[in-house]
Amino acid sequence: MIKNGKFFLPPSKDGSDFKELFKQLAAAGAGRPLGNDGFPAGPWTPDLLAEAISQIDSNRIGVDLRTVQLWFQENDKGISTANIRWLARVFGCDDPAATSEWQIELSAAQSRLTAKRRYSKKAGSIVALGAPDLERTATADDEPEPPAELTQDTDGQGPSRRISLASRSEALFSRGSPLNLPASVFAGATALGFLSYITGIHNATYSRADGLVKQVGFLWAPNWTFVFMVLLPLFFAFVIELLVFWKYEGRLKLVAQGDRMESDEAWARNVEASSYTFWAVFLICVLFAGLFQWIGVSLIPLIKGGGNYAIDWGKLAIVRPEVISLPMQIVFTGLAYLYMCLCFYLFFVGLILLHTLVHDLWKIGEESKDRPGVDYQYEVYKVSPRVMRGIFRCTVLGILIAICMKAQSSYLTSTGENIAAWLVSDMSSALSEPKDVSTGFRYRMPTHYTSLLIAISTCVVFLYGSIRLGAESRFHLPLWKMSAVVALLFAGYLLIGAFAGFSILLGIGVLLAIYGLIDPGFGRWRASELGNNQSVS
Repeated sequence: MIKNGKFFLPPSKDGSDFKELFKQLAAAGAGRPLGNDGFPAGPWTPDLLAEAISQIDSNRIGVDLRTVQLWFQENDKGISTANIRWLARVFGCDDPAATSEWQIELSAAQSRLTAKRRYSKKAGSIVALGAPDLERTATADDEPEPPAELTQDTDGQGPSRRISLASRSEALFSRGSPLNLPASVFAGATALGFLSYITGIHNATYSRADGLVKQVGFLWAPNWTFVFMVLLPLFFAFVIELLVFWKYEGRLKLVAQGDRMESDEAWARNVEASSYTFWAVFLICVLFAGLFQWIGVSLIPLIKGGGNYAIDWGKLAIVRPEVISLPMQIVFTGLAYLYMCLCFYLFFVGLILLHTLVHDLWKIGEESKDRPGVDYQYEVYKVSPRVMRGIFRCTVLGILIAICMKAQSSYLTSTGENIAAWLVSDMSSALSEPKDVSTGFRYRMPTHYTSLLIAISTCVVFLYGSIRLGAESRFHLPLWKMSAVVALLFAGYLLIGAFAGFSILLGIGVLLAIYGLIDPGFGRWRASELGNNQSVS
């Protein structure tokens, strides 16, 4: 049979699974253009089929050659729901009715293949096949296996599974109780607080060279108390809530057939694609932000008794050895920096997962366009507001963390006796007679740099989400409000210590941010959703 100048075969509907059905169609050359003699041009090859799928006008993403090669091979791999659509276009010869028939047939064949795999697992046949087949069936349909996941043992006992940092890190957010990670971070901060009481640095002062007595106690440092006891646990709680919603509810609404197993495998594949990013962040946080920073900022000044750094609780043994001994100070700062670098690694893991979630949602939205039968775009527009609300909350908390870090660092070089009095004095000076904010002391302030990295990273994730998910016109006003709050808060962060009265701008931004945490849509999104529901009912 010929359709649109191509060789067409109607669906056989013989109950074949995907592998059997695809083998027959590829050998027959179904969907290939006819040759000059009017006969089929020959069977499909992986290269030819991948090129044919990529040349479909509405297929903006294309298909990977390795994916097509898996269809030809004898394995347990099937086909993803996204690629079923493009393969149906090829076998249907670009005829709408024939394409619809083949889409139904390919979906049913894939379901039969999935059922066979599940039955084989229950029957225990996987054990007889060996560990390699177990790993192959555990990977996602329609995609090549990540090469970093498996490695062949040299003792002939089969492959062993390497530690996947990406999947292990993601599991901390998506598995177990949602309280586990926030509670662990809070518990660590609480333990450091108790240790500061035991060592006597929880509430300590020292007299600076100009005669000013400054409060440098551990519990007076918001970047070590408020950040790890309040802001970071809240950040992790919001990331966990959003991630669990996406994996177990939102994503299932958008993918075709709503297969839980295939959805979980696809999400795991997306996370694993950022494996190098996870490792890069881990090395930077542990080695540079943790070990090297501790050696340069704390250990060397403690041992040599100097350094161009402002005195804080971590260097109190230099000026007040009667409060805490040098060995005890080294041990305490080492524990604190170890805790800090691990927490901030998890913070950046949360940002990576948020970026992955946004990209996954956008990609599914692009693939769902023109999908027959269900208004998937409407479902995308229903899920997008909730995702953006969660990202906005996380962005606000990220900038607040950066503000606490920079505020503490700026206070140590200021003329304030404690950080609260410093902020109040700055606010009152702007309302009366402005004062010079310079102190005459010039210290190295590495916290300024690390806080800037945190602020920029969180803003980049919010910006990416706004661009990818903010196309719907009814989302523009809420997104503009969110963007304005983020911009004001970021400006307040940048201007800390820049001029007298900076705390007024900072206070306004913080108040709006707190309101945004409670009502991230600023009332607009919920009203829009209610109005939209009434209009379609």
